[in-house]
Amino acid sequence: MFDFVVIPSRIWEYCIAAIIIILAPGPSVLFVIARAIAWGRATAVATVAGNVLGAFSLSVVVAIGLGPILQRSDLAFTSVQILGGGYLIYLGISAIKHSQIHASDMTSQGDIRPSILRSMREGYWVGALNPKGMVFFAAILPQFVDRKAGYVTSQLILMGAIFAIIALFSDGGWGLLAGTIRNWLATEIRRLVRMRIAGGTVMIILGLFTLISAARGL
Repeated sequence: MFDFVVIPSRIWEYCIAAIIIILAPGPSVLFVIARAIAWGRATAVATVAGNVLGAFSLSVVVAIGLGPILQRSDLAFTSVQILGGGYLIYLGISAIKHSQIHASDMTSQGDIRPSILRSMREGYWVGALNPKGMVFFAAILPQFVDRKAGYVTSQLILMGAIFAIIALFSDGGWGLLAGTIRNWLATEIRRLVRMRIAGGTVMIILGLFTLISAARGL
């Protein structure tokens, strides 16, 4: 299963899709920004480090579970796309609907600064249990697999690693920026609301594209 690594033929298209989903402010990005607003850049960067490890762990679990199934079954491949696309749309709508609540939560992180280790640990679980990441790895990522080349699980793990590397720089950038302008963000909650709405919109669009891709496969 892991004899060698196959580079998917659509790897650059995948990188673009990964950048789009990572830049969209979802649970992981919002958690990092909340930490940056509350306790500054060091805590935010530690949170990002744990978050990225959690996201990669999630991608490996999904790859090992889905890889062999997707390699053997066209029906499973299409079903995963349909379910994942629909759920991604649901997450986007929920993000927009509850944007005000999410924004308020981001400015209420408590008074006690967490240690670096605790920040990494909490960031890990946010990344590992992130529903947006789970849907991306299960429904969107498989669209870029070169099924004819085989070794689907290895391809999925490789793309999960690429996702984690991109997220490290992107989320780290969010954390450093938010830590630098923390007072500006915290004093105007509408800015955080608009950020959440933008993230929800991107998730809806990606969900629709996923459903369209599944329909074409049928």
